[in-house]
Amino acid sequence: MNIFQKIKNYFTPEESKYTAGQILKWLWEAWKGNRLQAVINASLGLLSVVVSLSAVWAIHNAIDIASGVKPGSIYWAVGLMGLIVLCNFAINIATVWVKNILGIRARNRMQQRLLDRILRSEWHSKEKRHTGDVINRLATDVGHVINFLTETMPNSLSTLALFIGAFAYLYSMDKVLSLVIVAMVPVVIILSRIYMRKMRQLSRDVRTCDSKVQSVLTETVQNRMLIKIMESDDAMIDKLETTQSELRQMVVKRTFFSVIANFVLNFGFSLGYLIAFLWSAIRLSNHTLTFGGMTAFLQLVNRVQGPAKNLTKLVPEFVYVFTSAERLMELEDNPLEEQGRPVYVNAPCGVRLNNVSFAYEEGGNVVENLSFDIKPGSCTAILGETGAGKTTLVRMILALMFPQKGTVEIYNKKECKQLTPLMRCNFVYVPQGNTLLSGTIRDNLLLGKLDATDEEMEEALKVSCAEFVLDLPEGLDTVCSESGGGLSEGQAQRIAIARALLRDRSIMLFDEATSALDPETERNLLQNILAKHDKTVIFITHRPAVMEYCDQTLKIDKI
Repeated sequence: MNIFQKIKNYFTPEESKYTAGQILKWLWEAWKGNRLQAVINASLGLLSVVVSLSAVWAIHNAIDIASGVKPGSIYWAVGLMGLIVLCNFAINIATVWVKNILGIRARNRMQQRLLDRILRSEWHSKEKRHTGDVINRLATDVGHVINFLTETMPNSLSTLALFIGAFAYLYSMDKVLSLVIVAMVPVVIILSRIYMRKMRQLSRDVRTCDSKVQSVLTETVQNRMLIKIMESDDAMIDKLETTQSELRQMVVKRTFFSVIANFVLNFGFSLGYLIAFLWSAIRLSNHTLTFGGMTAFLQLVNRVQGPAKNLTKLVPEFVYVFTSAERLMELEDNPLEEQGRPVYVNAPCGVRLNNVSFAYEEGGNVVENLSFDIKPGSCTAILGETGAGKTTLVRMILALMFPQKGTVEIYNKKECKQLTPLMRCNFVYVPQGNTLLSGTIRDNLLLGKLDATDEEMEEALKVSCAEFVLDLPEGLDTVCSESGGGLSEGQAQRIAIARALLRDRSIMLFDEATSALDPETERNLLQNILAKHDKTVIFITHRPAVMEYCDQTLKIDKI
């Protein structure tokens, strides 16, 4: 490959998943909820333009009065300059206030909207993105988008206004030089197109590598006990170093490209300023320009070039926001589940499997032509070796996944309906493992029933053999760390069961929910749950004690 081909490849970006039109449409929709902050920032920016140009006139006026070029009181002239400075301070304070107060609200709203979209989307057994990557997008990319919509774009309006105002002022003083100064703008526009295309790809590579680093950090912290036991500390640090090294290389590559582009632009602006200085100095020496005029002249050149530089900075800002918008749009790619009002089926109700088959893309059939009737009010044990399809069956019953052949139905004496996500309201589910969230035990129980009273929570704890909570010094307000830290696995399981009991739905599904309990506690728990015979109960289990309490057994064989 010759050098010209290498240069061509360097400046040719990869194809993007979304068109510029699609991204702009998404940004427009995102901007709709943040108009107030954008309008306030734009208004403050325009006020700052007025103050900035007024400052140029005030300095010009004060110098001319001091040098005797024009009559007037120097005290009033300096007092006017001071008033303009105070106005500038007030605008800066207001800008900081708007950025900090309204800015955090805007970021919070977008994060809530995206998280709500993720929670309502279809569930997949194999997630496309690592948790660390998703968190990185919800934090960093949301921040980039909100800053662009509420600050960068409104501020660009004031920047453009300052550019036009300063140019008009400069043009009134010297037509030829003003045109020379702005002659580089078309060149900047041409160069910015090349810059934007390449920087968009480089920025996406950097963001992808940054997400990989966060993924390694998240996974390492979440599994630090396992890593300590396996004595794999060095291995995980080496893995982090590898991903960080990849990130550094991408940052170096992007920085190199950015430095060269900025050098070219700044060289042009600096050359323009030197020309302006020389021109004004010649006019001063020829007595066609006063010293105050020269001072104002050079300030105006700065106020023309400053906005021009800021406008060129919009190019990388567009690159960054396009990259962030793409990454957030990807979070919304997953289609939504069926949305609407929950569909309740009167209890007692059961679940019927009719010739159900399901296969994952990466393997053969997991469930094939399975038929079974989980009758209303019954207690059913589902058995099977690892990989036989028990978990898949649970997901189909909960309408998280759907059979590729056959149907899964919920029914009672009067009606029979094919299961959909809207019917998930009829189920209580206790997954295997520790599923408690950080916070108090009360917070965890309220997930089952938001308006549960203390009496209801205490009763649920007693039924689930979790009375130990009431004996803790803080009782229901005992704080648990992440994943129920501070509690044993058995204690966490019983609290999770109490949370499910508070939900109080007609079909209860327990997935190895008693695996961490001792035999006596397990028997007491099962007796309590099954005492009223008013629920349809399904146990996914390997425990003989559980099967003894069941009316029927469904054994799934591995295909």
